[in-house]
Amino acid sequence: MSLSAVHGTLSSLKSCQADIRIGMDIVTVVAMDLAGAQDGEVNPGIKEMEAMILECAKLDREINYFVDVVQQVTAEVATEQPEAMFSLSAKVKEQFTERTARLSDADLHRHEKVVAFKDSIKNTLNQANQESAKNMEELDEDIAVTQTQVNFTCPLTQVEMVNPVKNNKCNHHYDEGAILGLIKTKHSQKKKCRCPVVGCGNTDVRESDLIPDQMLRRKIQSQKRHSN
Repeated sequence: MSLSAVHGTLSSLKSCQADIRIGMDIVTVVAMDLAGAQDGEVNPGIKEMEAMILECAKLDREINYFVDVVQQVTAEVATEQPEAMFSLSAKVKEQFTERTARLSDADLHRHEKVVAFKDSIKNTLNQANQESAKNMEELDEDIAVTQTQVNFTCPLTQVEMVNPVKNNKCNHHYDEGAILGLIKTKHSQKKKCRCPVVGCGNTDVRESDLIPDQMLRRKIQSQKRHSN
């Protein structure tokens, strides 16, 4: 095997590593949704996802070790005689085994993606608990439900939002599909998109101003469960 082939293999391995890290981010987002949907209670599925994150963290660290070892060994071999290539595999295996043997559970729990996962779940549960406590303080449940339903209604479709987004400029909410459709239509007409909320002075709603409101989406889902 030539050194160029080795470097090509390492490049492919790094691409796989990038996919693994993206997968860890996706698992974190799913776990956050699961935690928020439980109204502050810990869902058993979150523990399974944490175990999955730890496995991915272990694989991520092992790839780092392997890449480092291969680069180090190939750098050494490159300055030696061609026959030194025959011992490349054995040297890599020896050093890689030695490094992975020192990888502990504590190291995995300090992995940046694992820390981010735990922090995200903790914050989501805290927000859910705070929201639950706030709801308990409502003086009149019927009035509170009515008000909530009004807040859940998209000013464009006049029906309950599915994927609410918040406008950073005027703080109004819309259903994502509806507002993006309006923006696209106005732009095709060479016009600016005005905020559809009556009385709002925001005359230029842009897609970059819109942020998904995960907390409001969870409220809507919670309200649906309550109604059912």
